[in-house]
Amino acid sequence: MDKIKNYFDSLIKMEAGDWDIFSSMLSKAVFSKRSLILEMGKTERYLSFIEKGIVRFNIPKLDYDFTFGFAFENSFVSAYDSFLTQTASSYNLEAITDCVLWRISYDDLDTVYKTTQVGNFIGRKAIEDIFLKKMKREFTLLEDSAKTRYVNLMREQPELINNIPLKYLASYIGIRPQSLSRIRKEIS
Repeated sequence: MDKIKNYFDSLIKMEAGDWDIFSSMLSKAVFSKRSLILEMGKTERYLSFIEKGIVRFNIPKLDYDFTFGFAFENSFVSAYDSFLTQTASSYNLEAITDCVLWRISYDDLDTVYKTTQVGNFIGRKAIEDIFLKKMKREFTLLEDSAKTRYVNLMREQPELINNIPLKYLASYIGIRPQSLSRIRKEIS
């Protein structure tokens, strides 16, 4: 739980009472590599902070598994559209590596909003983190070539290259695995 406390301490000084309320509502969840954190069709009940591991956002298809996002240590993860609306998710959240998450339920987060001085700040920071990653992702898909997306990914998230199967990386940057192999040969 130290990582999530350090994350918030780097952003704002939380009063001990506020931290006590917030931390008492967190539950630790451990997921093994390749296990589903949330299955498509189920409702997201938690906003989670990744203490350890990498999470993949994907839409499973019969012929092709589409990866559209990753979340890493010291960041928030959620099927946020499902979490906000409390309706079924249209995608999976999958642990790519062994993961340790600190989770707060929808109802408990609402309680934190109402009962602490920094509750809304906590929610806003989580939302901002998720939103900024989404916007950056959409912009790169529209603006950059597949090669540029891969090079930027290697520079910004080198842990991806070592911890995530190439077929997921290829899907994430919007190409087939064979095309990614050509790009990798070209730049090495």
